[in-house]
Formats: sequence, structure tokens, C-alpha cells
Amino acid sequence: MKLGPHLHRIGNDIVAVYLIDTDEGVTLVDAGLAGHWGELTTELAGMGKSLGDIRGVILTHGDTDHIGFAERLRREQGVPIYVHAADAARARGEEKTKPSWGKVKIGALSQFLWYATTHGGMRTTYLTDVVEIHEGQVLDLPGAPEIIGLPGHSPGSIAVYSPIADAVFVGDGLTTRHVLTGKGGPQPAPFTDEPQEAIASLRRLEKINATWVLPGHGTPWNGGVAEAIRQVDLAASAAGKK
Repeated sequence: MKLGPHLHRIGNDIVAVYLIDTDEGVTLVDAGLAGHWGELTTELAGMGKSLGDIRGVILTHGDTDHIGFAERLRREQGVPIYVHAADAARARGEEKTKPSWGKVKIGALSQFLWYATTHGGMRTTYLTDVVEIHEGQVLDLPGAPEIIGLPGHSPGSIAVYSPIADAVFVGDGLTTRHVLTGKGGPQPAPFTDEPQEAIASLRRLEKINATWVLPGHGTPWNGGVAEAIRQVDLAASAAGKK
């Protein structure tokens, strides 16, 4: 799906992967589920590109529904996989956590589990080699992605800002579709290690003037950064998380 001149998405509102498309090549933000591989190659072909044009994958964090095809891309194409140093062990499968679930609606949860299962969520391959990154870096990749720390969902959660894409990719720093309840709109994401820290971290995005706020789960948000943060704050207050 083309969102803008330099911006594409594969997957859907349940699990999404983003592509920054430039003349210098393609940068991926997150790697979704293993079963998104076919969608990736199809989307690239529609862009006039191929797997060989991918210069790097930036993981917003190390959870399994964000690293799906990353190791395959690294092994088969030699594509470097970038992840914050604090989430490198999680991306390699060396460190796992069990955050609380909170409120659940059976229909929404069933839809998430069905989608994950049918798209290879049960056969995730952990990374064996990663490039560790840190807050404040601007990576030498297409789209000049800037790394912004968003600790809370996980210790090494990040946002990725690309001026040419007019977008900030937030991973699970927030969501616009709660996978456990189906509720839409900007709100705190579930499965978060430190919910209050995650909400506070969003303040780091206030300096960014981007149209698109793009979560790993949910509808792409084009109402600007400030309004997205405002709505997350409101949702958190209503849920008693602030």
C-alpha cells in the first residue's frame, strides 16, 4: 500500500511493516511476521524494486511480531538489521518478558491470534546478528532515519523519523488499534513493560513536525504528532494509567 511518494506499508491494521522508498534504495521499519515475505516481494515489485534494493531493516523493538522475516533477509540478502542496544538480546531470543495483558475482548484477541498464526507468527526465527544502535543517531540508510528513544514498551523501544517520508514510525510506543480489545484511535499499546514510562517517552516526539505517525499495529495516523500524543494522554487518563 502506497501512503506517500516515499512511503509504503505491507501487512494491515493488525500487524504492519513500513518501507521508505528513495532513489538510493529502500529502508524497512520492522519486519512483521514471517508470512509477510510474499507481501514484501510483491510490494517491492510494484515499486520497481527488489530485495536487492533493501539497504537495512530498523527494528522499533525486539518483539516477535516485529522481527518476523528479518533473519531470513539478513541470511539470504546480507541486509543489516538495526536494533537498539537495550533490545538486542530480546531480538536474539535471549531475553523474554511477560507483561500483563489488561482488558481483553475475545473477538479482537481471536482475530489477532488467527492473523498471527496464519502469517507465520508461530515460526519466528530470532536474529543471530544485529547492528546495535542508540538514541540520537542518524543512520546512513535511505531516508536518513533518525533514532529517537521511546523506552517503556521495552527498554530499547525506539521511534524512527524520516523527513523524506514525512513520517515518524513508533512501533509499539502507541497503537491506533488495540489488538486485545479492537478499540481504535491513538492509545497506549498493550503488552508494555512499563506503561507510565512509555507514555512519558512520547514527549520526546513533540519536536517532530511530521504528518504521519505510524504504529506497528493500527490504522496509519495522518493527524500529526501533537494530536496523536494528546489522544494517547486522554486514553491513558481514562484508563487510569497516568
